[in-house]
Amino acid sequence: MNALARLTGFAKGALGFGNAQSAPTPRSSTGYMKGEINPFFMSWGPALRDARDDVRLAWAPATARTIDAIHNSGWLSGAIDQVVASTVGKGMRLNAKPDYDALGWTAVEASAWAKTVERQWEAWAGSPLECDAAGRMTIAQMTAAGLRSYFATGEIVATLPWVKRSVSRTRTKVGLIQSHRLAQDTIGTNLFQGVFMDSLGMPIGYRFREQMVPITPYNGLTGIATDVAARDSAGRPMVIHVFDGEAHQVRGLTPLAPALKVMRQYDQLADATLTAAMIQAIFAATLQSEAPTEQVLRALQTDGEQAATPNVNGPSGAGSDPSIMDLFAARDAWYQNTKIDLGNAGKIAHLFPGEQLKFNRSEHPNSTYEAFAKFLLRECARCLGITFEDFTGDYSGASYASINNATSIVWRVVEYRRAHILTPFLQPIFDAWLEEQIDSGTVKFPGGLTAFIAQRSAVTRADWFGPGKPQSDLLKVAKAYETLQSSGVISDAMICSDLGTNVDDVYDARAKEMAKRKELGLPEPNAPPPDPILNDRSDNDSTKGDA
Repeated sequence: MNALARLTGFAKGALGFGNAQSAPTPRSSTGYMKGEINPFFMSWGPALRDARDDVRLAWAPATARTIDAIHNSGWLSGAIDQVVASTVGKGMRLNAKPDYDALGWTAVEASAWAKTVERQWEAWAGSPLECDAAGRMTIAQMTAAGLRSYFATGEIVATLPWVKRSVSRTRTKVGLIQSHRLAQDTIGTNLFQGVFMDSLGMPIGYRFREQMVPITPYNGLTGIATDVAARDSAGRPMVIHVFDGEAHQVRGLTPLAPALKVMRQYDQLADATLTAAMIQAIFAATLQSEAPTEQVLRALQTDGEQAATPNVNGPSGAGSDPSIMDLFAARDAWYQNTKIDLGNAGKIAHLFPGEQLKFNRSEHPNSTYEAFAKFLLRECARCLGITFEDFTGDYSGASYASINNATSIVWRVVEYRRAHILTPFLQPIFDAWLEEQIDSGTVKFPGGLTAFIAQRSAVTRADWFGPGKPQSDLLKVAKAYETLQSSGVISDAMICSDLGTNVDDVYDARAKEMAKRKELGLPEPNAPPPDPILNDRSDNDSTKGDA
């Protein structure tokens, strides 16, 4: 067989053609995951599904467990309070930024219109009777409640009903809804986990359960279903559904789901450690003996207690092995004259030969408890997106540099949540409110409601600001801002944004203060003090001129 024939035959055998038999394919020993021969991979075979299917299967149990953990864990409850305070604070402030180029306005006209809108929004958002369907909460309080709902369920759900009331001037209201009231119904491709979608996956409606009837755990709620459109015919939002997730995901999932097992482990560690410490505290002394428990306990009793306690073996030791009765009788006679009294200080008891009285001391928590407990809490803090120090309130061993670096990293998480969780919640509210204000004529807009609907996205353009970034050393921060501003790489607006304020508000306040100081004859804060020598010279010069 020549070389070509051999090559042809090999090729046919390798491909399974002809009469040649294919050689068995050896198992790969290279590549990712070591060819699956690693023992840690053998029992690890998760299913590969779409993100929305994973969420649908895990939503109910994960949500129920997270809510229970928040209700019963001081760590989680306090940490969420900390996150809400850092992210929302007193409330997210509106900074209206209409696209004046698209609207054909000048920058001055847009600024004046935006200030009017911001002032009226602040009045409406601060009045529960105006903004809340239940008449209890302000927009700031609802924003905080929405963020808490996001941590508990992974979602913020609200409706924007049109309600006419004699006690309120406006009709646009916000109704917060608990996420579990959004139905879990899935029918075909158009209704998935309570959300109606078009062929491209855009939400067009939602199904809610009005009459709540709780059923078995983790299975949600059942009752009368009510379907609500996502928007009305004019494009006005009617339902707010906010979550953070992956492509094609329909519902959100609590961000605390990865930390549920860790929090459970921490609780079990704390409970077991406390139980062991209490047992050792209660049983402060033990008597090591090969004798039956009854014989030893009688030695620990007083004469009165021994007389009141019947001897089950009888005077002759009936019921016991006669071969050891002599030993028990000798031990009993020994303890008739030797009492072990732990209540008398300084008393020394001589025990029967071979027995030992041991005084216990608590060995819990042991030396490894704190390190392991902190390890578990660090994972929970990382899942929440806050520093370990903020999560626990323990700043021991932390330096200024470490705290400043950790705060800078975590601050990006705060900004992300404001942009992708809180802004999508507040923006539809602002959209619906502004539509009503323009329709009623409270807010003047060229072209009225028709022009607003046609240019909705350009008119409702806005930013939302929360509390400023926490600073551990304001003097160093101020010097850094001064250096950056003198270099021309940062503006007043950027500094104000970092500090959680609006640059226009700062300018207006400074102008009012300058006018007031000028009226009262007060010097400017940064003005140099008057030079008495120059003042004397000016006075002398004026006198000479007059002469």
